[in-house]
Amino acid sequence: MRIIIVGCGNVGRTLTEQLSQEGHSITVIDRDEELTEEVATQYDVMGIGGNGASFSVQKEAGIGHADLLIAVTTSDEVNLLCCLIAKKAGGCNTIARVRNPVYNKEISYIKEELGLSMVINPELTAALEISRLLKFPSAIKVDTFAKGRVELLGYKVGEGSPLCGQSLMEVSAKLQGNVLICMVERGDQVYIPDGRFRLQEKDVISLVAAPKHANEFFKKIGMTANRIRNVLIVGGGETSYYLTKMLQAMGMGVKIIERSKERCNELSALLPKTLVIHGDGTERNLLQEEGLAQMHAFVSWTSMDEENVMLSLFARRASKAKTVTKIQRIAYDEIINSMDLGSVLYPKYITADYIIQYVRAMQNSIGSNVETLYRLSDDRVEALEFVVGKQSPVIGIALKDLKLKENLLIGCINRRGKIIIPGGQDSLEQGDTVVVVTTNKGFHDLRDILK
Repeated sequence: MRIIIVGCGNVGRTLTEQLSQEGHSITVIDRDEELTEEVATQYDVMGIGGNGASFSVQKEAGIGHADLLIAVTTSDEVNLLCCLIAKKAGGCNTIARVRNPVYNKEISYIKEELGLSMVINPELTAALEISRLLKFPSAIKVDTFAKGRVELLGYKVGEGSPLCGQSLMEVSAKLQGNVLICMVERGDQVYIPDGRFRLQEKDVISLVAAPKHANEFFKKIGMTANRIRNVLIVGGGETSYYLTKMLQAMGMGVKIIERSKERCNELSALLPKTLVIHGDGTERNLLQEEGLAQMHAFVSWTSMDEENVMLSLFARRASKAKTVTKIQRIAYDEIINSMDLGSVLYPKYITADYIIQYVRAMQNSIGSNVETLYRLSDDRVEALEFVVGKQSPVIGIALKDLKLKENLLIGCINRRGKIIIPGGQDSLEQGDTVVVVTTNKGFHDLRDILK
C-alpha cells in the first residue's frame, strides 16, 4: 500500500521501519528537514520536509494516490487537521494520534465528523496493556486472540521451577493442561520449539491458552494465581489516570504518588475514590510508609527511564509485588532485558503495534486474511491470527501431513468459540481462526505457512 506518515518522532520512526519492512511504499513528512532526511535515508523511503497539515505538502507527497495517511505529530490538533485535509484531498483512509483526554470523551463524534478511520490515544492503549497484565499476575506479557477467548502469555522460568530441565513433551504429559508453549527466548536466541526442546532457568516462554487453562497452568507450576487487590503507581500522568479508572472498575484499590502538587489536585478531583499522595516516588522512605511491602502490584510510570528502572528494582527487593516498568528509549534494550524488572512496556511500540494491526486489517480487502498480529521478542517473531477461507488449501488435512515452513508452529484453533490446542491429528475447517507463531515475516494469507 502507499502510506504517508506525518511526524518522525518515536512512533513515526517505528512505523516507518516496520511498514517499510513489510513492503509498503512509505513517504514521511516532518517540519524538521534534517530529521526527515535522516529517517528517509535510514529506511530507504521518500522524505518531505514541511508542514504535514499543508495541502501543497500533502500533494507533493502524493496524497491523491495514497491508500492511508497516519498523523503522529506531537500536536493533536495538527494530526486532526492533517487527516481532514487528506480525506478531502485524496479520499484515503486516515489515522490520527490524539492524546488529550478532553478529545477522548468526544472520539466517536470526531471520528464521524472528520471521517477518520482510526483514532489512537497512546496513554489509553498503554493503560489497557497494563490492566491486561495485572489480570495475570504470573505473566510478564499478555496478548489476546479470538476476541479475548485466547491469551498469548509471556512467563520467565524462575530458579527451582518444575519446568527446569523438562522437555516440552514431559511438561505436557505431567501437567496435562490445555496449553501450548510456542516460543522460547534464551539469551539472545529465540526458538520455535518442538516436543524435545528442554527448558532452562531464565528462559522466557510464550504460551497459548484459554484464560481458564492459563490460570490452571500457573497453579500447577506453583505460581501464585491470587487476584491483585491493591496497586501502587508512581507517576500521575494521563496513563495513570486511565489505568486507575480501569483497575477500580475491576475491584482493585489504587494509590498514586505524584511530584506535582497541581497535578495531585487535578487527580484528586478526577478520581475521588483514589488516594493521591503528593511526594517524590523515588524516596524509599515514602514508598515504605505507603505500604510498598504489602502491595500486590507496583507500576513505575514516571517520565524518566532511569527512575522507572531503579524504582522497579527496589520494589522487587522490598516486596512481592508484580512490577510494571515504563521504558521510552530502546537504545539500551539489551541491558534492560537482562534486568529483573518484571513486565517492561515500551509505549511507542504499543501505539505502533495497534496502528500496524489496523494496516493489516485494511489489507483484508486486497487479499490478506490476517485478523490479528503481534510482534514478539524485539520484532523477531510474529504471532498471527488467520481466518480459514472457503478455498484454503489447508482444509481437511491433518496438521502432521501439512508441509509447513520451518520455524513455524500452529498454536491454537478457534472453532465457533471452542478453543482447540491442536495435535498432529487435528485439521482445519472453513470458518476456523488459527493462531500461527513464526520467525518468518510478511505473511498475509494462511497459504503462506506452506512450503
